[in-house]
Amino acid sequence: MKLPLIYHLMDDDDLLMISDAISKAEKTTSGEIRVSAREKKPFLKRKKTIDELAKEEFFRLGMDKTRDKTGILIYLLLSHKQFHILADTGINEKVEENTWHKIKDEMQEKFRQGFFREGIILGIEKVGEILSRHFPVKEDDTNELPDTVSFR
Repeated sequence: MKLPLIYHLMDDDDLLMISDAISKAEKTTSGEIRVSAREKKPFLKRKKTIDELAKEEFFRLGMDKTRDKTGILIYLLLSHKQFHILADTGINEKVEENTWHKIKDEMQEKFRQGFFREGIILGIEKVGEILSRHFPVKEDDTNELPDTVSFR
């Protein structure tokens, strides 16, 4: 049986550490962080950009339905070695867009060094710090989205 590509980069312990990093980051913010990894572009979507695919995944995961529009997605397209950070409107109203590019650059450097899990966790921690400044945890806050890595 052929292993999914994600298991060539990480194992179950790595995926658990990423989920734990999301849980930890969300303890200080009302924002919702998700990580989604796609093995490859579906044939019918082969002409779509990484940005377009991330946006589709954002909606597929229901990230647009958070109470304060504070969902943020780290989307990975494994076979193309591409990734994108996409934030909902509530976040982008308060945070400069180039903020995500800076985080992406830091993650990319970790990936280049062969530290895939560490790069993703770094991105989660950086996103969490920004979200906690602009969207501190509220008294009635609930975890609106799963903290697990979505992959297909």
